[in-house]
Amino acid sequence: MSFAPDAAAALRLVFVRNLEVQALLGVYAHEETRPQRVILDLELAVEDQEAPAAEGPDRLSRVVDYAAAAETARRIATSAHVRLAETLAERIAISLLEDTRIRRVRVGVTKPDAMPGGINVGVVIERSRF
Repeated sequence: MSFAPDAAAALRLVFVRNLEVQALLGVYAHEETRPQRVILDLELAVEDQEAPAAEGPDRLSRVVDYAAAAETARRIATSAHVRLAETLAERIAISLLEDTRIRRVRVGVTKPDAMPGGINVGVVIERSRF
């Protein structure tokens, strides 16, 4: 799962990987009442006004804050029971796209403990403002 930075298109890559949360996620009765470990991965294709050759001001206000993106994902994932990993990923993506500097978003939702034997299951979705 990866977007590539693209200086010619004035895009940078902002990512959050392996964000672990305890969430109520799934279609089974026990998943509605017992939080489980969920891993979130975010990739944001963000406008880079200084690309392809310049350096912008060293100020947080000119970039998308990955800590804020992580907190948005955490808040959405832990706020209420969601039946489908796809729905959770879509909610996170739609919320992140509220920042108009973000052109595309990929959100991965992994349930590492849902299947026996260390099998990871999940989904990756992509949304864009185009």
